[in-house]
Amino acid sequence: MRIAVAATPEVAIPSLDALLASDHELLCVITPPDRPSGRGQSLNESAVSGWGNENGIEVYKPERDASFDSYLANTDVLITIGYGVILPKRVFDLPRYGSLNLHFSLLPRWRGAAPVQRAIEAGDKVSGVTVFKLDDGMDTGPIYTQNRFALDADITSDELFVELAELGAEALLHTLELMKSGVKPTPQENHSATRALKLSKEEGRIDWTQPATAISNKIRAFTSQPGAWTNFRDTTLKIDTPVASEITLEPGALLLENKKLYVGTASAALEIGHITPSGKSRMPSSQWANGARLIPGDLFG
Repeated sequence: MRIAVAATPEVAIPSLDALLASDHELLCVITPPDRPSGRGQSLNESAVSGWGNENGIEVYKPERDASFDSYLANTDVLITIGYGVILPKRVFDLPRYGSLNLHFSLLPRWRGAAPVQRAIEAGDKVSGVTVFKLDDGMDTGPIYTQNRFALDADITSDELFVELAELGAEALLHTLELMKSGVKPTPQENHSATRALKLSKEEGRIDWTQPATAISNKIRAFTSQPGAWTNFRDTTLKIDTPVASEITLEPGALLLENKKLYVGTASAALEIGHITPSGKSRMPSSQWANGARLIPGDLFG
């Protein structure tokens, strides 16, 4: 099949590698224009743009209001993976067999922008990938393929993205074979749908009066963007690598013991593995605590 892929992030790379190595013909990748970023505001291309240039695949970078007709002429399927732009129906109907989306959840659970993070935040025991046919709704199209992935209790969103990116590549190749065989997708059951709203920086603030499990879920869900954070002495600290403990402390209270930093919650304290002070590099929490010279009464909050 003749395929175009509209994608932006690095998690699309395993699928692109799989398509390139398959019997299908990858005609082009479509990705947003280069954007300024960093302190110098220099132009940077997306991960997908870099991949296309490295592999000799045509790279198109249309502006938001550009026509897609020329990019999708003579294509059989358009595949979208975290493209970041909502395509109108006229565009995703252009390919011969329509368009597919690779979504990182088991739809209809976690429709929306942050399905991986919301699954971890909610304490889900299983996640996975869904390949569905695009329609007018937000992640509402009929489903071709779903592959499941059991979640370890300590998995972070960064780690889950890696796992699901590989799983998604398999699901896409399987879906293309289904389409060639004339298999029709199955409509979603809307009654069980949940929303995966985009993450905000403010939402990453840790409430130490919650139970340890809920706090751990949030920290691991928000790793590493936008990050889970707390205040300490009028500064902001990013927190990651939480580990359950049997120690009991008041919510937000700090204890440095045997080179381990513990923070109190509404239940048992959490051992915190790493801290990133504002404007500084990530470091072991014990190193941060030694530099902070903790005194009785110090709190996170």
